Amino acid sequence: MFAYLRRLRSFLACFVLLAYSGGIPVAFAGESQWVEVRSPNFSVVTDAGEKRGREVAMRFEQMRAAFGILMTKAKVNLPIPLQIIAFRNTREMRQFAPIFKGKPTEVAGLFQGSTDRSFILLDMSVDNPWAVVFHEYAHQLMNGNLNTTSAPWFEEGFAEYFSSIEADNKEARVGKVPDYEFIILRQSGMMKITDLFRVQQDSQTYNESGDHRNTFYAESGMVVHYIYDNKLMPKVAAYFDLKENKHLPVEEAIQQGFGMSPSQFDKALGGYVSTGHYLFYPIKTPASISSNLYTATPMKSADANAVLADVHLHSRDYQDQAMKEFQEILKSDPNNEAACRGMGYAYLERQDFDQAGEYFKRAAQVDSKDARVHYYNALMMVRKSGFRGGADSQPMTKELETSIGLDPDFADSYALLAYAQSTSGDPAKALLTMQKALAISPRNESYLYNLANLYVANRQPGQAIAVLKSLQVTDNPALAAQVAGMLAQAQQFPAATETGAMEGHPVLSAPRQEPATAGNATASVVPVPSGPAKFLKGTLTGVDCTTDPSAVLTIASGTRTLNLKVTDRRHVVLIGADEFSCSWNKQKMAVNYRETAEGEATVISLEIQ
Repeated sequence: MFAYLRRLRSFLACFVLLAYSGGIPVAFAGESQWVEVRSPNFSVVTDAGEKRGREVAMRFEQMRAAFGILMTKAKVNLPIPLQIIAFRNTREMRQFAPIFKGKPTEVAGLFQGSTDRSFILLDMSVDNPWAVVFHEYAHQLMNGNLNTTSAPWFEEGFAEYFSSIEADNKEARVGKVPDYEFIILRQSGMMKITDLFRVQQDSQTYNESGDHRNTFYAESGMVVHYIYDNKLMPKVAAYFDLKENKHLPVEEAIQQGFGMSPSQFDKALGGYVSTGHYLFYPIKTPASISSNLYTATPMKSADANAVLADVHLHSRDYQDQAMKEFQEILKSDPNNEAACRGMGYAYLERQDFDQAGEYFKRAAQVDSKDARVHYYNALMMVRKSGFRGGADSQPMTKELETSIGLDPDFADSYALLAYAQSTSGDPAKALLTMQKALAISPRNESYLYNLANLYVANRQPGQAIAVLKSLQVTDNPALAAQVAGMLAQAQQFPAATETGAMEGHPVLSAPRQEPATAGNATASVVPVPSGPAKFLKGTLTGVDCTTDPSAVLTIASGTRTLNLKVTDRRHVVLIGADEFSCSWNKQKMAVNYRETAEGEATVISLEIQ
């Protein structure tokens, strides 16, 4: 589900279905002059004019600086590279909107998350395209700069708080309470603070649209406003320590952490809402991010179209169109690096490694300074080897070191390099490299699991146990099962080494073994197999769903027929389908799976083709 849907509300007039029919038009960069504005931390591609491009870059620089000040961060990380596109009008924006019931939705702003690259799209012809994208950008900032995941009320409340930032050339003002929060809470009423604090990622209130969800978002935002206005952040830290580390019930944690009972908290919050008063926090714009210091470069039509095609490539609704757009660019500009990279990535996601390799080679020959080209090439080597490791470790390591040299903040390059180092027999070096990946993306659960794996490989079970315990609260059922197994292994490590029973240490799984899709705001975590991962393409001939929640797939591939088990069909990683279906028949599939010690084949991810 696209990230912008998390804030779909009837109070925002820009979120309505279009009365639109007809096909999706092709890219349109040739119709207007596109320019790229580069600030210290952002790239903005726009056809709304250089002045508006500088304005967009300044807004994001101010938000980034404000986050660093509020969180007392000397360096603010962004875990996934970000590209911002600012369209001059709604007609252009519409060509990239998600499809709902066969029609594009109308959006003033869109955050499109993916595993290797994120995009923020803005319609500069509307009054306020910022609120939704700033909300999701705040989540990205938290992912890159906070070590642990907090309760949903704080995560969403902070994003709501931060999304209302106002800015001009002199300062950013943080702390405005949006009018719709007051409206929702006054019309629908407020949740008890204990009920709000108990909402989890899998709660109905958090996941189903309607009044309860709207109230949850509005009240979460209001609580964070109340906390900042009353300087209660130290008490929030005390509450989370009591709740998460000392495992006190919510009521007791509130009483001890905030120094008031839940009913007193309800009364104080209700009074704060009823007054309608809140505090603004002005944050002066640092001189180093002044918009007159940015560079603005006119773009060739082919280069602008390549950026737009890249957005389509990372959207589930437009991937086929993206390949056509890249091909059109290459007809007139055969050496366009971005188009070659895009075609390579498209073929990589389709498991066509020969074609992917050719396009990556062309892209590297044209411009060897693109960190993504070298990362993708290394990722292709891993997938092509069937995730066995070792065979291509030397050229893969060279590609990843080149990628890191070009972009020292690209977390995935470090994570994949750690995999290469581990599978080639150097777990000590791999541990240091994985720690660098986590310094950039500290809440990435697949990185954390692999870090624990490396601690075990380096005979440091105590550190492994600490990391694994922090992962026990994951919302990913498949990962939770893997964590439980690895935790048991780590806890038995001393006894195993004394008896000699633990021969050979676990190695990392390749990061993101599943093809990336833009349907998820954040990357799904692929369960790390205990045995080697394998890849299979074939035709599904049967599905057995008699044992809930698991399923058994029968897949014919050449002369072989395999039975593959899906542990939990409601949470299996899916590409090319919105949900698992027990009625699939004669369906072409690509499957990543592993064979367990018991001889059972278990699915890691499914791609419907």
